[in-house]
Amino acid sequence: MRRFLLVGAAAIALSACDSDPGPVQRGANPNLPAPQSGLLPEMTIPRPANWGSDQPVVPSGFTIQAIATDLRIPRQTLLLPNGDILVAEGSGGGAPALRPKDIIAGFIKALGRSSASGGNRLTLLRDADGDGTYEMRHVFADGLNAPYGLALVDGGIFIANQDALVRFDYADGQVQAVGAPRVVAQLPAAINHHWTKALAASPDGRFLYVGIGSNSNITERGMAAEEDRAMVWQIDAQTGAHRQYATGLRNPTALTFRPGTDELWAVVNERDEIGPNLVPDYLTSVREGGFYGWPWSYWGQNVDTRAQPQNAERVAAAIAPDYALGAHVAALGVAFSTSAMGPDFADGAFVGEHGSWNRRVPSGYRVVFVPFRDGRPAGEPVDFISGFLDADGNARGRPVGVTVDPRGAVIVADDLTGTIWRVTPSGPRPAAPAGDGTAVTPR
Repeated sequence: MRRFLLVGAAAIALSACDSDPGPVQRGANPNLPAPQSGLLPEMTIPRPANWGSDQPVVPSGFTIQAIATDLRIPRQTLLLPNGDILVAEGSGGGAPALRPKDIIAGFIKALGRSSASGGNRLTLLRDADGDGTYEMRHVFADGLNAPYGLALVDGGIFIANQDALVRFDYADGQVQAVGAPRVVAQLPAAINHHWTKALAASPDGRFLYVGIGSNSNITERGMAAEEDRAMVWQIDAQTGAHRQYATGLRNPTALTFRPGTDELWAVVNERDEIGPNLVPDYLTSVREGGFYGWPWSYWGQNVDTRAQPQNAERVAAAIAPDYALGAHVAALGVAFSTSAMGPDFADGAFVGEHGSWNRRVPSGYRVVFVPFRDGRPAGEPVDFISGFLDADGNARGRPVGVTVDPRGAVIVADDLTGTIWRVTPSGPRPAAPAGDGTAVTPR
């Protein structure tokens, strides 16, 4: 206890000395500041707080409701063809600290987390009568290992555990998995500094794409610990054979395909400890064979001198991301919109920002909408769900996964309060767009 008191006092003292970090850099061409260095990065995290009579803030013309509470660390959600929602609940990792600053950072991070233990399960939510209230709740599968990414392909539910991609057979309307899951492919799990494994299926269902985070901030564990990490794998859904699809992505925490295309998109958490406004987390298309800089450079070819030995050839090939979300916002969810969300939110991507722990003025703690034009991000992000920070700077929730229901709803997992939020247009609900695979009555 004495050690933690000393750690906390040191961190608070250092945070109190921080200068104003200035504005968060966002957009397609962020104006990046010079890197900063010091004994410790800025470390301030909002403490958990209750909602009371309040609830998250959504734009005019929309309504938000909690459709499930008291879940055990909900991370990502999956909409099933009959309208049921699967929720992955879990918490993984546990990499040992290397430096005194790691102990301090771990203490600070823990102050902003839920006290609940991870469920290591999938929970199914059902609105049987279509009135918007999910009155049925079942444990679909348990005994999993920190499940995170989810996908439905050809009668199978795929789950990216922290150590393996696994599959359950699934039939429409099923409320519980039968038997043990089949292992499709083993995933890198040694150390697991970044343990979350994001998942998306190709539009034709042939391949699954898994985001695998680095085992460090900036290679402090050595490059051997980064083998097969900081990248996206492509896995054959039938055979489990895998290959590196794109590399240099420090921590790709959510993946999705832009509707009507074969374009894979990701949100990525970038590196820490070079200032409150470096490096921006980002939303980007992911090119086959592309290299995105980590660890040797960031935002294209901005060299990070901490990564040694340097690799000028790789830096020269580094691709700049499409869109900066802001440094340390910790983007953990992404989903593309549909026309059912109304004209203001018809073309773009919703991004769940879990929120910073290493910035004096917090960033993130919201769900934003990034507008698109001609297939690319265009313009400033718009707050879609906010109010997660109260007037005293405490956290009433922390968004993670985002799923868009093509009938007109945004579903958001909140791992701090164990809540699934559902946002819908206030007026009549339009029918689902043709060809979305959703065989249910519009709600």
